[in-house]
Amino acid sequence: MVSLCRMSGDDMNPAAVAQPVEDVHGDGRWMSQHTRFVQECKDAEPDVLFVGDSMVQLMQQYEIWREMFSPLHALNFGIGGDTTSNVLWRLQNGELENIRPKVVVLWVGTNNHQHTAEQVAGGVLAIAQLLTSSLPKAKIVVLGLLPRGERPNPLREKNAAVNGFLRSWLPRLGQVQFLDVGGKFVHSDGTISPQDMFDFLHLTSAGYRAMAKPLSDLLLQILEETPERRASLV
Repeated sequence: MVSLCRMSGDDMNPAAVAQPVEDVHGDGRWMSQHTRFVQECKDAEPDVLFVGDSMVQLMQQYEIWREMFSPLHALNFGIGGDTTSNVLWRLQNGELENIRPKVVVLWVGTNNHQHTAEQVAGGVLAIAQLLTSSLPKAKIVVLGLLPRGERPNPLREKNAAVNGFLRSWLPRLGQVQFLDVGGKFVHSDGTISPQDMFDFLHLTSAGYRAMAKPLSDLLLQILEETPERRASLV
């Protein structure tokens, strides 16, 4: 098993080192969002916790969130621009306190521009390991990174490589499942449609609807295996 912070040899993996976002703009927005999430942990009793970057954050702006995920008693702890290091820091600093979700959905890694594919996957693994140790009864669903860019490009290849590492590593954690929701977005000619990703990175309403169905099905399956939830989902 790859360790939390080390990859090959004695090299430290920077993508697996917890780090807050530097407040370069001076408005404190990132920390304000984190503080709000910590407060939500004191007030809510979620069955499903979503955590990650803008891919998670923007999901709740669309009807699909209210249709499929809000009824599952879900919290959304997504912050645009976050890397694996930022999510790791947030979870280590209060965003898991006082809550016992039955499922955590993790979606992060596409913003780790300074890191190799192996390092990014190691960062995701570090978060998954933190989640399994902090929430030993919860199931963890790690979503694969989506393809990006209108046409084939190195970042697409990198994200695909990250997914390859995650497919290999995550099953060893036992309570963690990998779910690839990006298979439908690349057309036969290698292009991505703006109808699915308006800026060839972030999903449109139609794009979220395409990825939400397999995720929703998996979440319902997991929750139905939880005795106290079974009656309310029938």
